[in-house]
Amino acid sequence: MKFLLLGLACLVSACATMSPASTVPASASASLSAAVTVPARLGLRLAPSALGASISLQQQLHVVREGRTDDLEAALEVDGAQINLVGLAMGQRVMTLSYDGVKLSTWRHALLPKQVQGEDVLEDIQLTYWPTDAIRAALPAGWSIEDDGLQRRLWVGSELMARIGYSANPRWEGPVVFDNLRYHYRLTIQSVMNHQ
Repeated sequence: MKFLLLGLACLVSACATMSPASTVPASASASLSAAVTVPARLGLRLAPSALGASISLQQQLHVVREGRTDDLEAALEVDGAQINLVGLAMGQRVMTLSYDGVKLSTWRHALLPKQVQGEDVLEDIQLTYWPTDAIRAALPAGWSIEDDGLQRRLWVGSELMARIGYSANPRWEGPVVFDNLRYHYRLTIQSVMNHQ
């Protein structure tokens, strides 16, 4: 169980283990006229309703980082009022998350490393599924986002930080591949809709 919990830490918060901010020199981008301090995490807290849909998904998560592979399961539900996530390892609940657009509540298994933070999990969910315009409006200075329908790219200045590839529309109906170039991991998400 401890091994799988460590794998979950890699999966849902690889970014949280890094320093809280980095400085991007002006030479990194013509659009930045001076050095810009860029937060390691975006701090996204988009409203559940900004997704524009209600979804209930069973997800298989596959992460590859530094030659290691981990597979986990999650249940994700979003409606106009709330986001709920349950993370599972070997059928045992290891994390829950609930966000109503104002308050974020989380629970973590006692063995789950402290690097696994609910705000990081929420951010990754929203970076993957929420509309590009909603994300763009919430980005801090120095960050930008592009989306051509099949791929979403997140930038700091001229440095590509993350690339998310999609295979379906709506995007949660097909496999999603999230390449985090800043923290060197690849997350593949396979979702199945729950029919209510």
